Amino acid sequence: MKKLNCHITIFLLLLTFSCTTKKEKNFTEEEINIIPKPVFTELYKGSFSFNANTKLVASTKNEQKLLTSFSQNFKQVSGVKLDVVNNAPSTNFLQFKTIDSLPHEGYNLSINSNHITVSAKTYSGFVYGLETIKQLLPASIESTTFVQKEWIVPVIEIKDTPRFKWRGLMLDVSRHFFEVDYIKKTLDRMAMLKMNTFHWHLVDDQGWRIEIKKYPKLTSVGGYRVDQEDKGWNARPNAPLGTKATYGGFYTQEQIKEVVAYAAERGITVVPEIEMPAHVSSAIAAYPEFSCLDEQIMVPSGGVWPITDIYCAGKEETFIFLQDVLTEVMELFPFKYIHVGGDEATKTNWKTCTHCTTRLQTEGLVNVDQLQSYFIKRIERFISSKNRVLIGWDEILEGGLAPGATVMSWRGVKGGLEASAEGHNVVMTPGTHCYFDHYQGNQDQEPLAFGGYTPLSKVYEFNPVVDKMTPEQEKHVLGGQANLWAEHIPTEQQSEYMIFPRLAAMSEALWTPVENKNWNNFSGRVKELFKRYDVMGVNYAKSAYQITTDAKVDIEKGELSILLKNEFPDADIRYSIDGSLLSQSSLQYQKPIQLNKTATLKAAMFKNGKQLGQTLTKEFNYHNAVGKYIVYNTKYHKNYQGEQQLGLVNVLRGSKNFHDGQWQGWLGNNMDVVIDFDVETEFSAVTVGTLENQSSGIYFPVKIEVFTSEHRKKFTKVAEVTRAFKVSNASELKDFKINFKPTKARYIKVVATNLKSPPNGGGAWLFVDEIIVE
Repeated sequence: MKKLNCHITIFLLLLTFSCTTKKEKNFTEEEINIIPKPVFTELYKGSFSFNANTKLVASTKNEQKLLTSFSQNFKQVSGVKLDVVNNAPSTNFLQFKTIDSLPHEGYNLSINSNHITVSAKTYSGFVYGLETIKQLLPASIESTTFVQKEWIVPVIEIKDTPRFKWRGLMLDVSRHFFEVDYIKKTLDRMAMLKMNTFHWHLVDDQGWRIEIKKYPKLTSVGGYRVDQEDKGWNARPNAPLGTKATYGGFYTQEQIKEVVAYAAERGITVVPEIEMPAHVSSAIAAYPEFSCLDEQIMVPSGGVWPITDIYCAGKEETFIFLQDVLTEVMELFPFKYIHVGGDEATKTNWKTCTHCTTRLQTEGLVNVDQLQSYFIKRIERFISSKNRVLIGWDEILEGGLAPGATVMSWRGVKGGLEASAEGHNVVMTPGTHCYFDHYQGNQDQEPLAFGGYTPLSKVYEFNPVVDKMTPEQEKHVLGGQANLWAEHIPTEQQSEYMIFPRLAAMSEALWTPVENKNWNNFSGRVKELFKRYDVMGVNYAKSAYQITTDAKVDIEKGELSILLKNEFPDADIRYSIDGSLLSQSSLQYQKPIQLNKTATLKAAMFKNGKQLGQTLTKEFNYHNAVGKYIVYNTKYHKNYQGEQQLGLVNVLRGSKNFHDGQWQGWLGNNMDVVIDFDVETEFSAVTVGTLENQSSGIYFPVKIEVFTSEHRKKFTKVAEVTRAFKVSNASELKDFKINFKPTKARYIKVVATNLKSPPNGGGAWLFVDEIIVE
């Protein structure tokens, strides 16, 4: 009986959906939340309703396939099938219309209460018009299950075309391998944001991810490394030859074709990257004969620096091998661009290799930079002979740029300026705005990342055209892209977290005219995008909600001034300074907070009574040593000076971002400081605040000793604490507290012993932010 009632209910719902009298709804500007923002939008009164009688009209097979996919998704959500037909009825339809006079990727969208028309010149334009319609529909259109909803869009006119032709995302699958299903999900989300270029980083030192049939060991050997995922990326030792390699994977040629076809259906070009001459340890491990040393190596499990295991530029066999590889690659990727990397090659072996020195002589080259130029130019000639275009990182400029090459400028904008001045096309992707492996929020609350700080608002500021460019240079700017390097991205969930929502900001930076961009407006629309991501199950970062502090200390007054903010304008920030839990009734932040005593600050953003994002918690401890004079028996490093003389006794604590200006660092040395209390004082505990980030060469101290003295002539040890070195993959803040019997003295000496032999050699960094004396 229950099953029968369920079937009747569904039938009645569908009947209601198909037969209901049309309801008009008037939309407001605030309800139009399209990302990226269109060039032109005009909103009118009224709406169009999708129902069981709505027809989808297309004239070509590709258009029909696109609308059939939309119909299938719509049925999944609404329970109603929209028929795809060749000819438009008199009313109640969505139609694709080809207009050759429109821009290449542009589209016009015209919606009235009777029908919808998407006009475009190319298939991509129809893709983008349909994505805009989906963004005008309720967020639940992104669901994979039935939703009872009215599927209504506003009466609106949109004229839209992208500012740049290259709107990309680079995904590194070499450092950590991601399955085909995740690649497809990423392509879906790129299409949603009208991104059109997927840069697939398939080759690097730590893994070769593309099947090459002529050289099977590239994947059977180069595709796998010894599993050291429990260690920090730069703390993974070289595995002995013959150690079993179990971590990795690769894509078969059939899988590559599948992804390429899937991307094309979404208007996305796939650009493969096959690194050379460096970042190829995985290839050298498989075929050592293509290196200068001819020595067998293992695929590295982690960071490699400097990168000396590179292809030999002197051997003819190297170029035969690479041409064979590229031939198979070009058969799989039928698009214009082939990326060859070209970055970060340490040419030490080239200087002593007999094959390379012979090549220098026979080609009349002066140095190894010119030899790298020879290498890239030779590969460029081969790629050009196949009617393709070579693209590489800006290092391919060194020694002279290959005639037909396009440059991807990542080390700032200098490479793009130089290449465009020489008449070469460029893709701008400076690390400052485009590297999504950087932190996007408070480092203490974020998963481990490479470093740097690139929040949502900074991505939004990105402009591929820089002020120094002439109008002629501007014509050579193809666009830009985001890059997600995966050294610290072990899972698909974390990859999503780093990409979204920053890719939305990148999409608008590359699509929307500068005069239409406005952060305040975007920040409102992106909150609505979050609702779609929730429906889609995207693990997007909510870092933009996080509260950040900017604290200034006045030692003479003994007072702190604390500024609170986040990325959203006019945010409702609530706080407490007594450590109490936050709610909508907590104090509302309106001006800098003044503190002159020990306090626990908590702060968070609220909206409609609900907390958004994580709670910021900061401890401010007015301990006995605050503002006291310090003698540095060993001086901190010039690159990490903190607040200099008062840096260790100024109440302000450092974060996991060791560039935050609060850390004092010692490289290879111990910290040895003396604090002068002016008069005899009783002490019973000393706490030393430290940081460990082994991937960046920063280690906890292995021992901390505390001494006291009456006259600073003779010190007596009162306590010590030791800690044996432990391998760690985390970035961690730790306070080492040393308790001792109450002791009276004027001076306290604190010695923190640095790690003498870090796993990867060289000197270890010791970082300290505060010495707390009680």
